[in-house]
Amino acid sequence: TITPLVEGLSLDEAFLDVTGARRLLGDGVKIGEEIRSRVKEQTELTCSVGVAPNKFLAKLASVVAKPRASREGVKPGYGVFEVLAGSELEFLHPLAVESLWGVGPVTLEKLSALSIKTVGDLAKFDRKILINVLGGSLGQHLFDLSQGLDERVVEPDRDAKSIGHEETFSTDIKDFDVAHDQLLRLADAVSARCRSAGIGARTISLKLKFSDFRIITRAASVEFPVTTAQAMMRLIEPLLREVDISAGVRLLGISARNLVAPEMQLSLFGETAEASTANELDEAWSSTTSAVDDIRHKFGDASIKPASSLNNKRKPGTSKWGPSDLDQK
Repeated sequence: TITPLVEGLSLDEAFLDVTGARRLLGDGVKIGEEIRSRVKEQTELTCSVGVAPNKFLAKLASVVAKPRASREGVKPGYGVFEVLAGSELEFLHPLAVESLWGVGPVTLEKLSALSIKTVGDLAKFDRKILINVLGGSLGQHLFDLSQGLDERVVEPDRDAKSIGHEETFSTDIKDFDVAHDQLLRLADAVSARCRSAGIGARTISLKLKFSDFRIITRAASVEFPVTTAQAMMRLIEPLLREVDISAGVRLLGISARNLVAPEMQLSLFGETAEASTANELDEAWSSTTSAVDDIRHKFGDASIKPASSLNNKRKPGTSKWGPSDLDQK
């Protein structure tokens, strides 16, 4: 074992803290070569390794290390690429701004309108204006990344396996619109907790419990993690329509699963229309959601709610037992 400090990022990616392994195995590049050698020997597959002072830069370095497609064919990558301490900005600033985590088509359009094309352009831009345009959380996040800053540590036992929210009602729900409005409320709570934890979900699950105690669960997955209620509901709505709720639903629940660090990346595979639209919604709503988070942080969670929750058919007392948080380890 090279290090016990391994944090899975996706099915084929992970962060490793190899600080403690350097005395025995050498510097980061040597350890990277050792990892590549072991992977090749045990799986007959190649892999790419990025070495850097923090997780964000290591992820970018791993991209540089990969083979590159060109008109002449696939060109071999570095295999291992290191960003040395002290040279972070030299490596980072020439990169296109869309290299940063959190910059997708919608955010890129806003940055382009500000004549921000490279990470270096972003680093020199006025932070207050950036926050005003993108929202507090996203603006500060991207500004920090442009400075090469990422304080996150490798977490081998990171996070819950799922973040969920469900509610039991004393009056059965038989109307689709009522169920939809209640689920939007639950999605708002789940997505807020995901953002607070700094994670996104690649799988959203729907749970319905009927008055005869039947339980139905459905789930939908996306390539890119989602963090907003709007994106989650885009996945939930088709699942809800598949179920006949005329018999009366007593409990509704939403769970966010397959939790990972939110980021935008190109997919090698096609996605369903629902998944594609969900990710577009997540991108489009990111700035608004960031502003909502800021308001709630200052004035409390009840200070701003989804508009539909103000007009839905739920009457006081219909939620008899209240919400249940379902974080699972």
